[in-house]
Formats: sequence, structure tokens, C-alpha cells
Amino acid sequence: MSNVPVTCLVVDDEPAVRGALVKVIEGMGLRVLQSASGAEALRVLGREPIELVLSDFQMPGMNGARLLAEVLRGWPDVGVVMVTGVSELKIAVELLKAGAYDYITKPFEVEEVQARVQKALDRRRLVVENRRYQLHLAELVRQQAIRIEELFLEAVQTLVHALEAKDAYTRGHSARVSAYAGHTARAMGLPETEVELIELGAELHDVGKIGVREAVLLKPSPLTDDEYRHIMEHTVIGERILAPLFKNSPQALAIVRSHHERMDGRGFPDGSAGDQIPFYARIVCVADSFDAMTSGRTYRSARPPADALAELRAHAGSQFDPAVVEGFLRAHDGSSRRLPIPTPQIARRHLPEGVAGAGSSVGGEVAR
Repeated sequence: MSNVPVTCLVVDDEPAVRGALVKVIEGMGLRVLQSASGAEALRVLGREPIELVLSDFQMPGMNGARLLAEVLRGWPDVGVVMVTGVSELKIAVELLKAGAYDYITKPFEVEEVQARVQKALDRRRLVVENRRYQLHLAELVRQQAIRIEELFLEAVQTLVHALEAKDAYTRGHSARVSAYAGHTARAMGLPETEVELIELGAELHDVGKIGVREAVLLKPSPLTDDEYRHIMEHTVIGERILAPLFKNSPQALAIVRSHHERMDGRGFPDGSAGDQIPFYARIVCVADSFDAMTSGRTYRSARPPADALAELRAHAGSQFDPAVVEGFLRAHDGSSRRLPIPTPQIARRHLPEGVAGAGSSVGGEVAR
């Protein structure tokens, strides 16, 4: 328990009345300061920790009503008791409605002043404790909501990598796409907070494949047009799955929906073109397509990294954002010497505190 005494401020333009109130309150063992005007009282409040203000209503310049309003606005934890004449009881009631804790009528009795002051201090203590409790409760709820979102994110991550594990040819795809996208974003000068968001969206970009028929997803031969359209539905399915998780990060959600769009408007699912495609999705599109080209499939071998880089250059402007292709090349020194990258370890990711698409195929091949 604190040994610092409670401090009251008595405000009255009449020295005799002010002195009498100070003496009574000091008799309660409280620390008492005094002011002769509302303006002076505000200056004291600005430099001293005050728990309770006793203010006369009728004062020249700033009356008690104005002082009450200023105290409530600037120091909401300070309790205010108004001192009024017997003929001002109607005014006293209005002051209570305006936020005063209580009122004392003049002429006053010592016992009444002490009782009213103690009652006001008790009320203030309860108000402050309740406010602290509400703030603490709000923080607990916020942390619980974050933990729930993190558990959801962990579950989605597990789902993504479990889907890939069913096919030896796609195992590690999302982790590599996330790494490629992060390298590209850094090479393009994006701040780390945005890079992390891009890496997160890239890792989860294929979660919607949970809604794709397994026979199509694992087909050991090129897709028919109908199968291609069916597998492209994973972008919209993924968006629906992640919408609750990314409600405050629409950029990450845009990656999931739009990473198969093309600069020429011939992509999926919306046929967006050029700058209509969310920027983050344009980055993930390049990373996704490069990894698809340099990963083997049952019906074809992995393409050499140099060939894949040549395809990115050849389709810059029609399928891929040219600036993103250049960023991808800068991130890897413009050559294939260090490509493809090894599959990174799966990292536990976190949602940003409250948080664009190019084509998915090269030469008619879907990244799957």
C-alpha cells in the first residue's frame, strides 16, 4: 500500500471559506492544496498529482461549472465535489449530471464535509480500479484473440505443408516460394514489415488446393482445359479459408487470390491486368512460377535454372511484372549459379499487428 497521502485541491475565491475547508480536510489526514480561482486550479492540476477537487460554484472568471468541464476533459481520474449555496440546489443537481461526484452546501458542517469527501474518495477509488480492470481485461482479450489467430495460422501452415507432402514433386514448394518472394521483395527495397507479410502470404498461397480434386491435383500428366480451370479455383477457395485470419491484412489475402493473374489480363480468377493486380501478388507470381519451372513433375523434368530465368525475361510485361522480374534477378545476382535454392526449414510465422498478381503458367504450364 502506498504511503503517499491523498491530495485534495480546494478552490474558492473567498479566503475564509477556503481556509475553513482546508482545515477540515487536513483534519482527515489528507494533504491539501488551495487555489483562489479556476485558472489557478488548472495550473496546480497541471503540475501536481491530485485525487480530489473541492470547488466553489460561484467564482469570478471561471465558475465551478467551467472548472468541472476542464477537469473532466484533462484529468478524468480526478474526482470533483462542488460547493454551492442552499439556493443553488438545482444547479448542484445539474453539476452531478455533468460529472461531479457530489456537492456540499454552504453553510457546511464539519461532519458533512468529512463524510462527503470520504464518499467521493471511495467512489474515485472504485472508478479508477474499474477502469484499470477494464483496461487489463481488454488486454487479456486482445492477447487471447492473437493467440487464437496464431493457432489458426499454425493449423493452416500445417495444412499447406501436409498437402504438399502427398506429392513428392511439390514437397517444399510453398517454403521455397516464400523464400524467393522474400528475396525479391528485399531486392526491390521493400521494408521488412512488408517483406514478412509477403513471405507469409506466399507460404499460404496454395492452401485452397484442399478444395481441388485429388485426381486432378496429383495427375501424372498435363492438365486438360477443364482440369486447369478446376485447379485454378484454389485461389478463391484459399481466399475464403484465410479471410477470417487476414481480415486486417488484405494485402496478404490478395496474394492468395491473385497470384495466378497475368499482366495481360489472361490470368485467374479475375482476369485483372497490369496495375489492377495487387503488387504483392505480382511478386509471389514470379516466385511461384520460377519454382514450378525448376521443380520436376511426373510428366516432365525440372527445367534448368538458366532456362527458367530466360522464361521470366521472355514473359516480362505479358505474364509477369517487368519490375518484379528485375527484382528477382537482382536478388539472385542476375544468374542461375545459386539457383534453385534448397528448401528452407519451415518457420513459425506470426500475423502482423494490425496488416498482387501475375500469371501462374509459363509456356502454358500451370504451377502445380
